Amino acid sequence: MDKYLIVATHPDDETLGAGGLMLRRKSEDNEVYVLNMTHMDVEFGYDEEKIISRNNEIAEMIKKYDLDGYYNLKLMPSGLNSYSEGEILQKINAVFNEIKPTVVVLPYYKDVHSDHRITFNLCYSCTKNFRYPFIKKILMMETPSETDFAMFEYTFKPNYFVDISHFIDGKVEIANIYKSEISEHPFPRSEKNIRAYGTIRGAAIGVHSAEAFVLIKAIE
Repeated sequence: MDKYLIVATHPDDETLGAGGLMLRRKSEDNEVYVLNMTHMDVEFGYDEEKIISRNNEIAEMIKKYDLDGYYNLKLMPSGLNSYSEGEILQKINAVFNEIKPTVVVLPYYKDVHSDHRITFNLCYSCTKNFRYPFIKKILMMETPSETDFAMFEYTFKPNYFVDISHFIDGKVEIANIYKSEISEHPFPRSEKNIRAYGTIRGAAIGVHSAEAFVLIKAIE
């Protein structure tokens, strides 16, 4: 049994990037956890109604995946650069050491959103084998509307694929929980585009639907 930790910069990233993986691994009796970095708060200019709605969406998402744990750092959306690295690292380190994941899934290191890049850099620094020997595999996921805007030589080049043919419908269902984030095609975070990603990645490995990742490290 493995322990999977999916690191989401913003709520919905976990599903867009690795929803099928999460559903499949849970069905195979692995443990699945999510670490979410940012969250709406009145302190950051969000009204109570939006905050309540988002909290309800997250609660429903947790239930749908039957997560073994959900950690929310509740940092400022689009504002991770306003914190000191040490402050965020301390929080990430605490979560990693509590869960002791064997597999960590991070946002792509060249995503266009600065929050994603900061999340990758800080979380990746918490994967050194001499400090975190329990981590055996590190992956980067692709997030529609972020990874697809990486520039030129930094475009996403997957080398690790997961067959999610039996889980694509469940992924779409959970993505649709985030009503303010999912919109109609040609919006990048649409049901049609989520399925299209699955189809394209599936064709690369000869299955109906798949998710693609970049494997950074694997220790056997």
